[in-house]
Amino acid sequence: MTDRLKFALGQVNPVMGDLPGNVALARDAHAKAKELGADMLVLPELFITGYPPEDLVLRPSFQEAVKQAALDLAKVTSEGPAILVGAPWLEEKGESSSLYNAVLLLEDGEISTTRYKVDLPNYGVFDEKRVFEAGPLPGPINFKGVRLGVPICEDIWTSEVPECLEETGAEILVSLHGSPYRLDKHDIRMNIAVARVTETKLPLIYVNQVGGQDELVFDGDSLVLNGDCSLGAQFPRFQEHIGLVEFERTGESWRVVKGDIHPIDEGDVSAYTACVVGLRDYVNKNGFKGVVLGLSGGIDSALCAAMAVDALGADRVHCVMLPYHYTAQDSFDDAAECAKNLGVAYETLPIADAVEAVSGVISPAMPDGIGGVTEENIQSRLRGVVLMALSNKTGDMLVTTGNKSEVSVGYATLYGDMNGGFNPIKDLYKTKVYKLSALRNEVLPEGCLGPSGVVIPENIITKAPTAELRENQTDQDSLPPYDELDDILECLIEKELPVSQIALQGGYELSEVKRIEHLVYLAEYKRRQAAPGVKISSKNFGRGRRYPITNKYRDQ
Repeated sequence: MTDRLKFALGQVNPVMGDLPGNVALARDAHAKAKELGADMLVLPELFITGYPPEDLVLRPSFQEAVKQAALDLAKVTSEGPAILVGAPWLEEKGESSSLYNAVLLLEDGEISTTRYKVDLPNYGVFDEKRVFEAGPLPGPINFKGVRLGVPICEDIWTSEVPECLEETGAEILVSLHGSPYRLDKHDIRMNIAVARVTETKLPLIYVNQVGGQDELVFDGDSLVLNGDCSLGAQFPRFQEHIGLVEFERTGESWRVVKGDIHPIDEGDVSAYTACVVGLRDYVNKNGFKGVVLGLSGGIDSALCAAMAVDALGADRVHCVMLPYHYTAQDSFDDAAECAKNLGVAYETLPIADAVEAVSGVISPAMPDGIGGVTEENIQSRLRGVVLMALSNKTGDMLVTTGNKSEVSVGYATLYGDMNGGFNPIKDLYKTKVYKLSALRNEVLPEGCLGPSGVVIPENIITKAPTAELRENQTDQDSLPPYDELDDILECLIEKELPVSQIALQGGYELSEVKRIEHLVYLAEYKRRQAAPGVKISSKNFGRGRRYPITNKYRDQ
């Protein structure tokens, strides 16, 4: 038995399915932990595979490879420190077997102990019941004579597992997490952690993954609470960090005597950083050289360009202006100024000849003339063709730039401005796009690679938004003002309120709310074909909200 325990908490960024790479990351973290004098390195939930592995984890060959990776990693613990790490684990039961979301204790060169996740989340972005079996209520594990309770992520969101661990003698709770970011998530996590500590009177170590995985962004935000709910350690958000937390036994309880407390960004700064991290990891983890995007002189593409530079650096971002007859001079000027401010490669490729050529090809099939939305969509789709050609030729990924307001109501063109591999602002309503654009001109968030100061010209922020697909067009020709539209959309999508309540509490015409609801349902087929994008809200289009395409239901 010891009266001191030193934990190195590894807030690290795994790559999904890269078992050798993740083991290498763990070995590097282990070397750092050893250098810090730690007794144990703690790594996040399912770290060996990355989280969430979805149906990949059901492949027998993958399960076997995970087991071998864990055995290989265990070898580095032969001379200490031990490692507590998450991995999917297949347990053989005679002729049958069960797959668990597990925590493995690696010590003395082997896998000494396993514990399994009890409470499998099956809501929102989570569907763990699809791939894992729930484990039995766990008891503590013995480490150096100290009884450690190891609840896994969702296990601390309700009281059952922590209370079981406290009742069976746990002295410290060490909880491994794959908890994705969303707005106000820090406060939610802190409230959950405080509730569990209050109930059990036990200190809690909370270690979370960091980095992007497809739509999800993990913000780290690892922390330690003492048994009286005081803060013992706080790790930074959106950054890899390995830090030492030292506990000392005082009477019958344990308390942190050494632990760093880092300030954390909240609100719009954290939302902006999440978009940057999500884009950066999507590009880098999927092996793209850089990105290309259409820079129109509008606010959405300008914000995406700023995020791309902050994610990857200016030398990996290529911006293209694709003007047509309806492109205003201030759009030329604003796009050029934005590109100059960001320091990116920039060129202008007019599409007039291509539009005329395509119109000439299809006009015999349209004796009444092309015109209207058909003509507008030809412009958008030809821009998409040009940008995809550049992507194919250079190996750069095309960034698509539609905000959540447009994505919600279908104001985007399939195979046109919806072309692309990833959308960093897909979960940002238009009003949030304006807020983050103004914010970025005032603040350079930590970890961003772009220049400080004004990067998005003021005229882009203040002028009326327009797609410039016809003469004198503005977005508000057919949509309510964005502050009203976004309020209606948030009530429909995130809050799922009935249209009558939305109209009453917002002072809107019921017919207008119903029209917006109809547009949202009607655009579902477009969203199914849209690029993935960063999730920052409680319900993004993708993993967070799954509606049928064929759907006749409307509120009355």
